[in-house]
Amino acid sequence: QVQLVESGGGSVQVGGSLRLSCSASTYTYSRYYLGWFRQAPGKEREGVATISTPAGLTYYADSVKGRFTLSQDHAKSTLHLQMNSLKPEDSAMYYCALAPLPLAAMTGPLSSRNYIHWGQGTQVTVSS
Repeated sequence: QVQLVESGGGSVQVGGSLRLSCSASTYTYSRYYLGWFRQAPGKEREGVATISTPAGLTYYADSVKGRFTLSQDHAKSTLHLQMNSLKPEDSAMYYCALAPLPLAAMTGPLSSRNYIHWGQGTQVTVSS
């Protein structure tokens, strides 16, 4: 059974940085996307960034391109999300999620429809 545990959330000021980590255990898939989603109060969940295994292709939401970066530590089965130049609109609960391949038709790697395993989330708050 896949288990995803997020860590690294917290409160920072505008322009600050945070690094989120997702520890994944017991993969039962050889091909999948592992990524980050976020959801702010009253808003829909949105895809932030994701990476495919084994190809290593990355996808980022336009709103975070150039500010957020994914990295993987395969030995530790950990996915990191480095978040720089944080803005108040980045405030949300951030979730790690896994989508086995192939993806559903007419969807993309950042569509939450594809993700069937989810972590509990970690809160990120950016204050001005």
